[in-house]
Parts: sequence; structure tokens; C-alpha cells
Amino acid sequence: MNDTDLITRIYSNFRGVDFRGEEINLVRSPDALNVWKDYKETDSIRTRPAMEIFSNFQDTVHGIYFYKAGTTDMCIVHSGTHLFKIVDGAKTSLCTVSDTPSNAFIFNNIWYFKDGVNYLQYDGSTVSNVVGYIPTTSIGRKPSGGGTVHEDVNLLSSYRTNTFIGDGESCDYYLDAKDINTISEIKINGETQPLSSIRVLSQAEGRVTFSSPPPAPSTDGQDNISITYIKIVSGYPDKIKNCTLLQVFDNRVFFSGNKDFPNTVWHCSLNDPTYCSDLDYYNEGLDTAEVKGLVAGNNALWVFREPSESNTSVFYHTPTIDSDYGKVYPNTHSTVSTGCIGKAINFNDDIVFFSNRGMEGITGDITTEQAIAHRSSLVDRKLIAEANYKDMILEEWDGYLLVIIGSNIYLADSRATFENENHFEYEWFYWTLNKEITCTKVHNGILYLGTSDGVYTLTDTASNVESYWTTPKDKFKYPHKLKTTNKRGCVAEATGDISVYAKVEDTDFELIGTYENITDYFVSRIKRKKLKDIQLKFYSPSRFSLETVTLECYISSYIKR
Repeated sequence: MNDTDLITRIYSNFRGVDFRGEEINLVRSPDALNVWKDYKETDSIRTRPAMEIFSNFQDTVHGIYFYKAGTTDMCIVHSGTHLFKIVDGAKTSLCTVSDTPSNAFIFNNIWYFKDGVNYLQYDGSTVSNVVGYIPTTSIGRKPSGGGTVHEDVNLLSSYRTNTFIGDGESCDYYLDAKDINTISEIKINGETQPLSSIRVLSQAEGRVTFSSPPPAPSTDGQDNISITYIKIVSGYPDKIKNCTLLQVFDNRVFFSGNKDFPNTVWHCSLNDPTYCSDLDYYNEGLDTAEVKGLVAGNNALWVFREPSESNTSVFYHTPTIDSDYGKVYPNTHSTVSTGCIGKAINFNDDIVFFSNRGMEGITGDITTEQAIAHRSSLVDRKLIAEANYKDMILEEWDGYLLVIIGSNIYLADSRATFENENHFEYEWFYWTLNKEITCTKVHNGILYLGTSDGVYTLTDTASNVESYWTTPKDKFKYPHKLKTTNKRGCVAEATGDISVYAKVEDTDFELIGTYENITDYFVSRIKRKKLKDIQLKFYSPSRFSLETVTLECYISSYIKR
């Protein structure tokens, strides 16, 4: 090769960041900030949107929710110790709650709220504690007892109903539980009776003695007496109320995250979030390693626990029909032993969780052997070094998975993946915001962000945001030879206000020039001689986009040792 030989380098089709700190692909950046690909607009990288205020709050925002009651669209915000309703910009306080992170879901057009202490429901007009369904626990009972077990005890209700077949002679009727608290209601032939019709109530025996014998039914064998009683079991409601994790799956709501029962998962009855049987629970593993995430996907409910000495960290539940109990959800230990220390989510049908090594994906489904495949090699060095890595927030938005830690956001791009040792991984971008994020919500394609002072949207595409893109160290195919840049400089297809910096070898970046109001392309006169490698940095204090960069170098003599 002669000293006049020229190599043309075109940097284009930018993919994302690569924080591994070694020689990297020229389509990635070893250091980029606040840029991304807005696929709705362009395939070029561009400055991210800025935050703009949606609603101010005095206290930390713990939850952002949207709910439509009838024809009224509303935003419900959990800030500090209050729930607020926002309709057409008008803010109204609904009730007081706990000053902790919260969750919510909508079932049969009723909005349900959980904060680890309260379990509330809201129909658009009234907020109330969830009133548990009253189960009929026994039917077909004789006055002396017996009958058929019908429904399970509800953890969310202290009330139970027994139905009897009267014999017209007995005054003593025995309930299906002892040590009851009191009687709530009595019905005979469908008509409510005064509680004064009870002559004696033996709470210890669970015996109700009527002043006179209730009649026999008009139809033989038909239950005609109904007794509803109260039996308070300490801690029953708190098993559900103290849960902090929830996931809707198979028309039921699954709950976990109760610190007193760290490895337990409960679920409600079919289509009824107010009824949680005291038998509908599963212990995930034999130890008390904490459940960190519930994820629905691949026809199963996946349960992710923190690392366990028994290496039983990932379980899945599949719907199964049992001849005695109907539909049940037995748990199965997967073949994955890596524990979850962050969060878990179904990202575009990819079941992922965050271990102490970064983001892991589940390969294989419930019919095959499962294994994990790493998804975040490009950002691990920075990601897992975050001080609050375990306290991340996950949100899927616009084809990206946002991994939010404080004010930093790592964006996994579902539309840009690559093969790495027989599995796929995501390309990533990296942002920093000017506020720490406490919660998120996506509604109608808009990303809402909770902070210590309000709710913001990421929709401002006009305000200034500092951003930049740095090219990797480029040796122009000849690491052993010196290079000299073409005096005509580099050509960049771009828009916005851009400053160009150059760096050779281990020197600092030096400003080449600043170019304002670019609408198509510009030429930057980069003059560097006898270089081993070169990096370029495109920086904007306002906003910019970058499509391609062309740089030429002449290859000359060997580098002297």
C-alpha cells in the first residue's frame, strides 16, 4: 500500500451504545447520551424528547393510573398519602392511602388499588375498601350439622353462610365452624328474620338455638334456612392486603410480595378480585427466598424469586383442571436456577428478568426445557454498577423496554437485536433525565413519569436537551500503520446545532467546529496527521439528529515501536 492510498469510512445505520470498553463495532458508540431512534419519524439517531409537566403535586408520586367510568376519562394519581382524580385538568382528592409505591388494575370496569396496606375499589363515584364476597361454605346441612362443603373461606371476608334443611322440630342448629364471633343474618324461606329469633348463641360451639323450631321446607330436600355468621381469623385479610406484587392471568388476579410470606403466591377466584380462597395459594420453593416478580406469558404465570441456596428461583404455573377442585394452578420448578434481584416483565413476548449479571431472557416454554439467555451485554458494565440497581422501574414504551434507575434510563430496542453465542440480544441506548423517576405509566402511546413533585410526560420535542454521539476508536483497517485525514474533512448528514470534536490516541477531545441550524449536511475540517486511531464526537446543547458521517484517511508508513 502506498502513502497515497485512501480509505473512506462511512459511519451509518447507528445501532446504539456499547459500554464494554473494548474495540467495538463502528455502528455502536462507546459513549452516547440522550439519543435514540424514533422509528415513527426516522431511522437516524436523534435527541430524545424532554419532560414537560402534566400536573404538579406537593408529595412524591407513587402511582399513575388511567380509568374510564362511563363516559368520563380520568387520570388517578397516588401522591404522598392521597389518591387524586384529574378530569379535564381539574384535580380532586379521593381518599387517603399509604405513602408507599402502589399498584392497580381494572376488572369488570372496576378500578382496584393496592399499596401494600390498603385494597380499595373505585367505580368512578365512590372509593371503598374491597368488600369481600361472602362464601356459602356449607349447603344441605341438617340442624345437627353435616351437609356438603360448598365454597372455601374468603381471606377478604369475615362472613360465611351456611344453608340448612329445616326439620320443623329442632331449635339447635350447628354451624360449620366453632369459636365464631356473632350472627349477621338469618333467612327462612328467603325472608330475613330478626336476630331476636335466636334464644341462645354458643360462640364456642358454633350453635344457634332458635326460640321456636324453624319450619321444614315446602319441597323435600331443599335448603330453606340460611345463617350468615362472622368468624374473624387474625391475619387473613392482611395476607392479600400486604401484597405488593400483582399480575392478572387467566381471568384471575395473582398476588405476592407479602414480607411475612415472602415465597407465597395467592390468587382470586374466577372473575372476582373480591374472593381469595384460603386454599388458593402456592409456596414457591421450600425456603423463604422472596418473590421478586410475577409475569404472564407463554401460556403460564412465571414467578421469579431472589437467589436461593437451593437453586430454585424460577417457577411457572399453568392452568390445570382438577376433578375435585376445578381449575388449579400447580407450580413447577423451571430448569432455570439464576435468581432475580431486580424486576421482571414480559417485553414484547420475551420473558425477561434482572439478575446480578444484568438482563436475562427465558428461552423455551412450558413444554420444553427452559434456559436463560443474556440480553444486556452491551450495557452491563454501567447497568449493574448503578447504586440502586435493585430498585429499578420497568416500562415498555414505543417498542423499547425502559430500565429506569433514579434519573438514568437504559433502553432495550425490540426492533434491533443481534446474535451473540447462539442467542439474541438487544441493542441499547442510554439517557439521563433531570429528575429522579418514581413511577411510570403508558397511556395512548404517551409515557407518563412520576417524580417527587409531579407527573410529567416525555413529549417535548422543542426544548433543549444535551445529547451526543461518539464514534468508536477507528484504526481504518490498519492498526499497524499511520494515517492522515483528508484535508477536505468529514461530511455529516445531520440536522440541528452540532459541535464536532476529534480525539486521536489517548489525548482529550478537541473542538473542531460548531455548526448551527444544519438542515441537510455540513463539512467539518478535521486535520490530523500521523495518527494511530481517531474518534469523533457529535455534541449538541439543544437538539440534533445524525444519519451518516463520512471520513477519509490516507494510509502511510508503519508505526515505529
